[in-house]
Amino acid sequence: MQFIFVVSDGQKVNGSELMEGMNTAVNNEVPISGGLAGDGADFQKTVVGLNENIGEGLIAAIGFYGADLVVGYGFKGGWSSFGPSRTITKSKANVLYEIDGTSALDLYKKSLGEYAEKLPGFALLFPLALRADGEDSEVVRTILTIDQDEKSMTFAGNMPEGSVVRLMKANLDHLVDAAFDAVEHSVQEEVIQGDQLSILISCVGRKIIFGNRIDEEIDAARETLGDDAVITGFYSYGEISPFQPLHSCSLHN
Repeated sequence: MQFIFVVSDGQKVNGSELMEGMNTAVNNEVPISGGLAGDGADFQKTVVGLNENIGEGLIAAIGFYGADLVVGYGFKGGWSSFGPSRTITKSKANVLYEIDGTSALDLYKKSLGEYAEKLPGFALLFPLALRADGEDSEVVRTILTIDQDEKSMTFAGNMPEGSVVRLMKANLDHLVDAAFDAVEHSVQEEVIQGDQLSILISCVGRKIIFGNRIDEEIDAARETLGDDAVITGFYSYGEISPFQPLHSCSLHN
């Protein structure tokens, strides 16, 4: 098997644990990409299915084989970090309780100011950059749900204690450049010479930010892939891809 494409429920499945399990199952030897199903900015219900089996909490994976098959993949965020770096001091799996010994939700609301009234939907516009202890690379983490009573925030991926986080915001030009770079990283010379299928998986937050300019992400891909490539995709609650070739798959959301 040369490649696995996976689509998972975006509300009831812990994306980090899904990736850990899949990487272990293939011994980190098969590249995996895909995404978590989205529900726009509603965060109510996501469904996944294969053929007639469609419902919540499901995961569908497709394995690709073939001597002539060449697979490329690329990831780039384009978000800009701002504000001080802070440390997660209390969390459980993908639920975040405290940052720097303070309620994570209260701190997040204070940082957002007037935008805090529009949570949780507005959280898509202000994700967190997370760097786990001992790791060099950052991943993006977006809030899925908020518990006002527990003052906690639930993410699609794990938020390990000891990790360093910073707030992030968007710049439209940077997001377009990132889309172009991601496609550039995915392209291999062999792919360009044959029939091409490109599956674009973008964060639902980017769709909201782009608004009427959303086609610019697609245009960036088309510019690199050419007019003959077949392009499809969806907006997700979490994007799945290795950071670079020969590395295990990671969740970016």
